[in-house]
Amino acid sequence: MRVILLLTAVVASFWGAATLADTVVPTRTIRANTVITAADLKLIPETILGMVEDIGVVAGSEARTNLYVGRPIRPSDIGPPAIVERNQVITIIYLKGGLSIATEGRALDRGGVGDRLKVMNLASRNTVFGRVDQSGAVRVGN
Repeated sequence: MRVILLLTAVVASFWGAATLADTVVPTRTIRANTVITAADLKLIPETILGMVEDIGVVAGSEARTNLYVGRPIRPSDIGPPAIVERNQVITIIYLKGGLSIATEGRALDRGGVGDRLKVMNLASRNTVFGRVDQSGAVRVGN
């Protein structure tokens, strides 16, 4: 009987450990557009589906919304730090096949590398959407 109970306890602890994961929560209120550091975060020993489970994913990211103490962080709550600010004059690069055209534009949103931004071409006053690249330029086309 003891062996069965011991074996049941070992199996239960193994299965429990295999299915449990930690969840990342802030240790202080973090305002939107603030870069998050590892010191701002902690893990709670609770599995909450759809929430971030790794501090390394969050640290160095920027809060897209206000994050409150003890509330789990969703992947959509964070993103890459903004390198383009709203109303900043930036370079718009249009790429199509072998053609490349560069012009000045004004960012109508803020965003980080890979974010989709709306920008206004300063020469034509047309608005277009593109993705922010590493240099802070917005690439339109393919």
